[in-house]
Amino acid sequence: MADFYFAFPEIFLLGMTCVVLLVDLLVPQRKQWLTYCLTQFTLIITILCVIALSGNYKVILFHGEYILDPMGCLLQLFILAISVFAFVYARQYLVEHDIPRGEYYILGLFSVLGMLVLVTAHSFLTIFLGLELLSLPLYAMVALQRNLAICAEASMKYFVMGAIASAMLLYGLSMVYGAVQSLNITVVARAMSVSPLDQQLILVFGLVFIIAGIAFKLGAAPFHMWVPDVYQGAPTPVTLFVGGAPKIAALGMAIRLLVDAMPHLVVQWHEILVIIAILSITLGNIVAIVQSNLKRMLAYSAIAHVGYMLLGLLAATPEGYSAAVFYMINYAVMSLGAFAILLLLNRSGIEAEYINDLRGLNARDPWLAFMMLIIMFSMAGIPPLVGFFAKLGVLEALISVHMVWLATLALVFAIIGAYYYLNVVKVMYFEEPEGEVTPVTGAMDLRVAVTVNGLVVLLLGMFPSGLIEMCRAAFS
Repeated sequence: MADFYFAFPEIFLLGMTCVVLLVDLLVPQRKQWLTYCLTQFTLIITILCVIALSGNYKVILFHGEYILDPMGCLLQLFILAISVFAFVYARQYLVEHDIPRGEYYILGLFSVLGMLVLVTAHSFLTIFLGLELLSLPLYAMVALQRNLAICAEASMKYFVMGAIASAMLLYGLSMVYGAVQSLNITVVARAMSVSPLDQQLILVFGLVFIIAGIAFKLGAAPFHMWVPDVYQGAPTPVTLFVGGAPKIAALGMAIRLLVDAMPHLVVQWHEILVIIAILSITLGNIVAIVQSNLKRMLAYSAIAHVGYMLLGLLAATPEGYSAAVFYMINYAVMSLGAFAILLLLNRSGIEAEYINDLRGLNARDPWLAFMMLIIMFSMAGIPPLVGFFAKLGVLEALISVHMVWLATLALVFAIIGAYYYLNVVKVMYFEEPEGEVTPVTGAMDLRVAVTVNGLVVLLLGMFPSGLIEMCRAAFS
């Protein structure tokens, strides 16, 4: 029974998701607000369960399939919190654009369940189960706006490339299993430490495929091809969801597979991650400069941010791992706020997704423009916002392992990348709006959530030590 006690958040979330599914099936169309309320209730209670079970201990359950540790609890907490905000942001848009609301919430809940399983997995089998449970609902969510061909196209690209990436990851895991004869992460790590020389080649071969699968789920170059098309083609609430919590879950998977299962191959995966990080930072920042579509710009920006996060991971120290987790959590919060503002700007059925759609936003809604300014400045890494401390953390981790050349390169591209963020601010504040100046309308709960989102980015920048200590405690 102790196993079920520690896994109660996942069990509760699964049970309530089935309840939400039945309720959505049985209640009439006019009462579909009940599905939304039950969804938020489910996520909030799950957050309270995760907090209640959090502690400075490590428990391995279900015959080595599941692990409850400080890192898993921290990632679960932020996955759930970001998902709550994502559903708040999506509510009004789904109604106005006649997107099936019940399907969005139910698929989202199943995807969140996959994320929770993924960050607490302690076996290759559980990792693959969590990854597929995370991914499959997302493929369907991208195509929810059925009357738009671009959504179906984005969903098909995402599905095909996701299937290829999953197959590569599974092939890599099978190679490791063939060499060490175990799926348990602890047993795999122990077997690798004493593996004979003839097995090392098989393990490294499998490692390459595993990293390819991880890089795809993170959206890192050169496995980034799906990111711009999915960000642009998916309905904005789905883009908002895809760009937030799943990134945190993918980082959790990377830490479980590379740090926990393969610490004895650190030299090999360190070299591969250096190449992936450099490619991501370079391609993401340079290609984002020439984008006129704001969603595509944020997609290439996401690729660059994943590259910066990988800098902490490849440092291969507890400080580097905590810096990577701190970076990814804060990026997810910033990305959430940026897409939420695009949702608010949506007007008369026209997608506000181009940078020029923000022209004169300060004249139309000064507070919303200020929130967007905070988020853009934070993504650019301008102090005293949290994006500055996130970049500072990964650069410090690199310098501590004497990789000054890589830290310098990352800093140069951070300066280059600031251009396209500042360009958005320039358009909002220094260009005249097109046509008549009309105020931005939106539901009060959506405006309050955007305000909280922006102020969290500001306050985390002014007082970052609390979250930094939580991330460090997860790896102490």
